[in-house]
Amino acid sequence: MFKPETYQQRRKKLKSLVKKGVCLFPGNTDSPMNYKANAYPFRQDSTFLYFFGLDSPGLAAVMDLDEGQDIIFGDDVTLEDIIWVGPQPRLKDRAAAVGIRQVKPFSGLQDYLEKVRNQGRPIHFLPPYRAETSLQLAGYLGMAPAELKSAASLDLIRAVVALRSVKSPDEIREIEKALSVTREMYLAAIPRVKPGAREQEVLAFMEMVLRANGLTFAFPPIITINGQIFHKTSYGDTLKKGRMMVMDAGAESARHYACDITRSVPVGGKFNQRQRDIYSIVLKGQEEAIKAISPGIKYREVHLRAARVMAEALKDLGLMTGNLDEAVEQGAQALFFPHGLGHMLGLDVHDMENLGENHVGYDQTVKRSEQFGLGYLRLARTLEPGFVLTVEPGLYFIPALVAAWKKEKKHLAFINYAAVEKFLDFGGIRIEDDVLVTEKGCRVLGPKIPRKIKDIENLFS
Repeated sequence: MFKPETYQQRRKKLKSLVKKGVCLFPGNTDSPMNYKANAYPFRQDSTFLYFFGLDSPGLAAVMDLDEGQDIIFGDDVTLEDIIWVGPQPRLKDRAAAVGIRQVKPFSGLQDYLEKVRNQGRPIHFLPPYRAETSLQLAGYLGMAPAELKSAASLDLIRAVVALRSVKSPDEIREIEKALSVTREMYLAAIPRVKPGAREQEVLAFMEMVLRANGLTFAFPPIITINGQIFHKTSYGDTLKKGRMMVMDAGAESARHYACDITRSVPVGGKFNQRQRDIYSIVLKGQEEAIKAISPGIKYREVHLRAARVMAEALKDLGLMTGNLDEAVEQGAQALFFPHGLGHMLGLDVHDMENLGENHVGYDQTVKRSEQFGLGYLRLARTLEPGFVLTVEPGLYFIPALVAAWKKEKKHLAFINYAAVEKFLDFGGIRIEDDVLVTEKGCRVLGPKIPRKIKDIENLFS
């Protein structure tokens, strides 16, 4: 936990944005794998952590905006609990550590909320993303689970997004702690990217570093020689010379702040000419995007700048042709770069995505595009100091997508399909770093993790 004043200030700011009623924050519960006593590792709800800091199951909290009260609902451990998990601090003492004096039994939450409802006061809540939370909320609020999403409080969503989007120095330090371990993780794993190894063996070295540091992954890692499959999370393929391995992973700090790093490595450690050409294009796209990041610029513009830089280099390589400004405007480069440049990062790897991507990444000045590729951009809004975001351009050769576009004769003025088809066995390349928007520009967070061709090759020597 941070200092009590941190949580008190966060709650005070929230109360200045949501004026009336009661804000309800259910914490997460244990989620069984296959029977009740065998649960997945517990992960507290991120917004609950942000405002209340208590990292254990079976809790809920309310902020009564009308009466100026903050209350934690939960129970102290029983003797039976102590037998299985050991003694635990009293909930009263834990609540005091985050600046809250009022603690009530969890069983009292239902009566408390019923009283609020009978008073005709609004109950603000966020859209639930877990089935057990949906059922719990539905019971408290007297509505069907299917109604919860539309009944969630827009005022509370907007307030939480406004507060959590801007990271404090303490939060930045947490992200950089995760990045320090992530660097160790990559330095241990990259030299294992050799012909004959299996993806799961490379992953094992990453996890060994995490466990040794007492941390876990912030998200299921992507460790694959099939980088053209964006979210491939199986690890059974054997590494072969001539393939690139995409490694997309990040540690989560002890206070649950995420980082998100991608490196693309040639199997065997030596880039061949094709790999060198495509990798250099992606690296240039990322470097130009990072240079462009500053307060006041829309991240959509940064995305399009990276797309334009990579399109120009693809033209030099003979894969694209024609007027590149028109090509990017029409989205022709999305054949190779069909995802967004990045997303917000914080307590969630895709920060606050459970509140709605359009609330987090878009605003009244930027609407989501319907164009293929650009429409997948998770963050498009105007950047502000304190935002932490990922910068992750990539180039991919997806056989099914190439075949579909060629059959439709799509963007024939901009794509040299004959040349592209020679790369259908290539896979993909992505390079990703985490960036803080500062008052005058930006800063790449964490210690340097090798990304230049020479530095990656040197890891194998």
